[in-house]
Amino acid sequence: MVEVFKTNVLEVEDANTIIQKLNEQLPDCKINFDLEDCDKILRIESHSIDLVEIKKLLHKLNCKFELLE
Repeated sequence: MVEVFKTNVLEVEDANTIIQKLNEQLPDCKINFDLEDCDKILRIESHSIDLVEIKKLLHKLNCKFELLE
């Protein structure tokens, strides 16, 4: 399962911090950013994804995001 989010992340350092924090809470997920995409894509891949938990974590990290369908 893969979930893709449009974000407001612009800097590689910010993306790395968010990835690190998400990995601490979601160790079974594969997480990456595509900051070259116009939507500054955050991609999360796992066998099961808890969107509520991910949204809470992103909000706590001051990351604005929108789930893309």
